[in-house]
Amino acid sequence: MSERQETVIVGGGQAGLAMSHQLSRRGRPHVVLERGRVAERWRSERWDSLMFQFPNWSMRLPGHPYDGGDPEGFATRDEVIAFIERYRDAIRAPVRTGVGATALRPAATGDLLHLETTHGPIEADNVVIATGPYQEPIVPATSRALPSRVRQVHSSGYRNPDQLPAGAVLVVGSGASGCQIVEDLLAAGRRVHLSVGRHRRFPRRYRGRDMFWWMERLGALDHTLEQRPEARERPNPLVTGVGGGHDIDLRRYRAAGVALLGHLAGVTGSRLHLADDVEAQLAAGDESVAAFTRSVDDYIERSGIEAPAEPTPAPPASSEIPPIRELDLEEAGITAVIWATGFRRDFGWIRLPILDDRGEPVHRRGVTRCPGVYFLGLPWLHTLRSSVLCGVGDDAAHLAEHIASRVVAPAARRA
Repeated sequence: MSERQETVIVGGGQAGLAMSHQLSRRGRPHVVLERGRVAERWRSERWDSLMFQFPNWSMRLPGHPYDGGDPEGFATRDEVIAFIERYRDAIRAPVRTGVGATALRPAATGDLLHLETTHGPIEADNVVIATGPYQEPIVPATSRALPSRVRQVHSSGYRNPDQLPAGAVLVVGSGASGCQIVEDLLAAGRRVHLSVGRHRRFPRRYRGRDMFWWMERLGALDHTLEQRPEARERPNPLVTGVGGGHDIDLRRYRAAGVALLGHLAGVTGSRLHLADDVEAQLAAGDESVAAFTRSVDDYIERSGIEAPAEPTPAPPASSEIPPIRELDLEEAGITAVIWATGFRRDFGWIRLPILDDRGEPVHRRGVTRCPGVYFLGLPWLHTLRSSVLCGVGDDAAHLAEHIASRVVAPAARRA
């Protein structure tokens, strides 16, 4: 026999808990299902030395602002987990841990939804899918051509340098994860090769403020995809909270001994075939810095606010290092490859017509065509802010209002 619930929230991370808070504020009964522990991905799919990318003052959830003593600092992985746990306790979220969702489909009768879980079926009026965007690691097909002696790890499985065999390491991917891992390896004295991909980089601080403060002031976090359709394909800006926060410039990695490589085009035996695109990628990163600082300068001039001037940056030095088109893993002493190549969504357990041909959710600000089915915590769910820890609350409030109206409307009709 199926359990009956008004609303089931699938996922016990920051998005699921924010949804729980917004439903509780409206007096709506619900339950939160979490396959592991609260904030499980922060616990088991992040490396030991990870630092939160944004300042502590930005670490806020609905009804729960940052409660520590270092607002301008950057939280460790464990501090983020503790913050989310305190939030769960503060809002008294009805979380069931160790319960995974395995299938979602229409119920046999009525307008209910049938949710299969590892602890038995649940029938519900509403299901909010708050499992986040980081579900299935992406590992390129070229990985299968690498020699078996080379240890391969996705960034979600990387913990620290000690888990890798002795020798040099190739990191594939120059996003925020790849760059933090490169710095972690360098600090341990490892020789590192970095396969550079598309990236944008922003200064950590500019004209007296953190870049995130400026993004909020500029309204960049509130842009929708309708306003910025090109933004879906743009990589996230490179920022880090390591060491109190600093600028990321891949040229500095090169100066520290990292071999910068083009993107990986193929593998033959122990030889990597590499594109000649390192300098082009670095130039694109430079332009993203220039575009950001121009937008801040223009905002300061328009608004008339006081902000300290910045020294004119020196032009980037041109590299005299010839591009590496082929690299022999054995000759380079590379014994491990870390794939910092991102994630894809995995909604194969959803048996409802709410996914497109790529398996991506079809929705409007989280509301799908199937009554009672919602998504939360995805990039660009509504705005750029939607996938940031401090931004999920607005979308959760929107969905909670929608759910409350669905519940009230049938009752009004019956009356």
